[in-house]
Amino acid sequence: MEFPKRPNFKELEQRISDFWSKEKIYKFQPNSKKPVYSIDTPPPTISGNLHIGHAFSYSHAEFIARYRRMRGYNVYYPFGYDNNGLATEKLTEKTHNVNAKNMPRQKFVELCLETSRRFEKEYERVFKRMGLSCDWDECYRTIEPRVQRISQASFIRLYEKGRVYRKLAPTIWCPKCETAIAQVELKDKEKESTFNYILFELEDGTKLEIATTRPELLASCCAVFVHPDDERYKHLIGKKAKVPLFDFYVPIMADHRVDPKKGTGIVMFCTFGDLTDVEWFKAYNFEPRISIARDGTMNELAGKYKGLTVKQAREAIINDLKEKGLLVKQVPIKHTVNVHERCNTEIEFLLTKQWFIKYLDLKEEFIKAGREIKWWPEHMRVRYENWVNGLQWDWCISRQRYFGVPFPVWYCKRCGREVLADYEQLPVDPLKDKPNKKCSCGSTEFEPEKDVLDTWPTSALTPLINAGWDKGTEHKRFKMLYPMSLRPNAHDIITFWDFNTIVMGLFHTGRPPFKNIMISGHGLDPHGQKMSKSKGNVVLPLDVMEKYSADALRWWAASVKLGEDLNFREEDLQAGIRHATKLWNTARFASMHIKSKPKKPKKLNVIDRWLLAELNEVIKGCTQAFEHYEYSKAKMLAEHFFWNIFCDYYIEMIKHRLYSGKEKSSALWTLYNALLIQLKLFAPIIPFITEEIYQILFREYERDKSIHISSWPEPKKEWRDSKALKLGRIAMECIAALRKWKKLRNMSLAEEVESVTLTHPNTGDVEKVRSEVEKTMRIKRLILKEGREVLAE
Repeated sequence: MEFPKRPNFKELEQRISDFWSKEKIYKFQPNSKKPVYSIDTPPPTISGNLHIGHAFSYSHAEFIARYRRMRGYNVYYPFGYDNNGLATEKLTEKTHNVNAKNMPRQKFVELCLETSRRFEKEYERVFKRMGLSCDWDECYRTIEPRVQRISQASFIRLYEKGRVYRKLAPTIWCPKCETAIAQVELKDKEKESTFNYILFELEDGTKLEIATTRPELLASCCAVFVHPDDERYKHLIGKKAKVPLFDFYVPIMADHRVDPKKGTGIVMFCTFGDLTDVEWFKAYNFEPRISIARDGTMNELAGKYKGLTVKQAREAIINDLKEKGLLVKQVPIKHTVNVHERCNTEIEFLLTKQWFIKYLDLKEEFIKAGREIKWWPEHMRVRYENWVNGLQWDWCISRQRYFGVPFPVWYCKRCGREVLADYEQLPVDPLKDKPNKKCSCGSTEFEPEKDVLDTWPTSALTPLINAGWDKGTEHKRFKMLYPMSLRPNAHDIITFWDFNTIVMGLFHTGRPPFKNIMISGHGLDPHGQKMSKSKGNVVLPLDVMEKYSADALRWWAASVKLGEDLNFREEDLQAGIRHATKLWNTARFASMHIKSKPKKPKKLNVIDRWLLAELNEVIKGCTQAFEHYEYSKAKMLAEHFFWNIFCDYYIEMIKHRLYSGKEKSSALWTLYNALLIQLKLFAPIIPFITEEIYQILFREYERDKSIHISSWPEPKKEWRDSKALKLGRIAMECIAALRKWKKLRNMSLAEEVESVTLTHPNTGDVEKVRSEVEKTMRIKRLILKEGREVLAE
């Protein structure tokens, strides 16, 4: 096959991608006897266009998939789409300029499905263009009927175990999205605010100064707390205080949770300003006073402030306090507030009826399970354990939204009892379907559950979804795939996906759901900032691949250690192009000499033995690096060898043999094998260019249809050669000194020289490679001289 002068990256990458697809190179073989390596691929959330950060993280798992396949594993590498949650709803509303509240529910659900399908196609196009070696026949969606059946079965089993309950309780609430959310969906945001020092009044008219950042909650005040050991206020315990502006009295009580050094040391307890308020509500069984509605506006309890947003009410109340002389002072502060990670809206705590999974009693088991899994890098486990130790809420799994997996639940109209679907009915939609049985009270009249499951109780089942849990844990497929070999994801979803999946794995199988967790960092913009549309710093992977290539993008993604963030720099993409071009040119040079598969000669030249000894160490190092998920180290080792040893020295040192014929067979055999091995070492990271070179130069002589299903190189005992290693490195030293000598004299490296004196501390060994050095540097006579340094003169 003719070797083109230069590679057309765009053309060859599309052609190679089509070849992989047509030949089903990455097809999982369920009947194969090879050991299985199963990957729990993170299903991207259908929330908008993919950016370079997605390409960065997904590349890392892809490197490992390709490596494991070449190591002889039957790799199960599926793909999925997480398309049943709030993110997809918001995308649909934005894309079609609609509001879910203002249209029929079913019509909105259909619109969400249509939007999801459109973006799925775009995601697939991006990931295939990147060269993801997934088995695209093994694809699932978290909203598809089969997955809904598994998710609903999971809910019913947890209900039967007493792990699921429904309760009216303080709930973390997003006013913008108008839904309950879980603790894991919170993120911290530093915000400027003010401590407002407000005057309450005792029954005898004595003023009481209380500092608060949330005066808009005065209508929700239920009590005033002081610390029981605070001598300043002990005399107030048991008395009552009048709430300013609203003129009702609340009790003054003592509690150890009060910080005497914060504000005035007196705390206004409301339902609900923060988590401490929730704790007091539960501890003292207060009657709630809720003044904030589900949409984030003030309700009837707020009186004249009804209809105002929280922010507007805060300003209005502060103004009224000032007018009445009830505001002593305001102190500017910076404090951390919780916001919803989806929309950055400050959350509220509202009293709502929600479904929860009970798990706070199992923290030790979750820690133990986390320690049974190998974390790569290991320090990422600390994030997981910190999260588990910091859990304060059971898992709220219900959402007041429209597009999601329905709860398989109805409520009896007569007695209010919960009635769950039978397993045979699943998947079920209570809005359309009826239960197969009567209520225990005999009634056949039911109200459907209108809430939907949050996406995470379903996404947390991906190992079970992939392994076919719905067919039973004794099924061949389940035993083959579960627990999964690898869970790869970025560090931002350790608390979301990893933790919740471990929870579900323990609940349903009693085992951790995977053996290894591989945590990648984030791909950032050139200034180290996280990419977002609002910042205008999003880099699209298709644009990058169009300008450079998929291999160049992957080369960039492999440039940093696992777990570390990486700034996007075009210089790194350019380096990827340079490397691929150098690899191409080197292979093209080799193709001029390789006309058939070379036979190994009885004796190898010392320079060939040296190269193989060096290559042996590189094979060993790259293999160890990939085994420890250190793809960047494997890349670095292979890259250093290719540029600094193979191209800079070895190729130049064998040219005279390739052209002259003397010991040509030794050089040709070594060149063939060394180049093929290097292609294999690079193949997991830059799969397109390595496949193209393999098909042109090696496919005719090797039995494997694709380089990506060929065997990974193994270090060879017979290639270990310390003497050749020493002599080859001495030859490199000599050549480097002679190149410097020629350069200082503005001589071409190809220019012939009559004689040069070379000083070296070990002339005896130089003598053994003198001929190779002379022919490489075109020196007729090399005069050797003993000395401390390696110098040519």
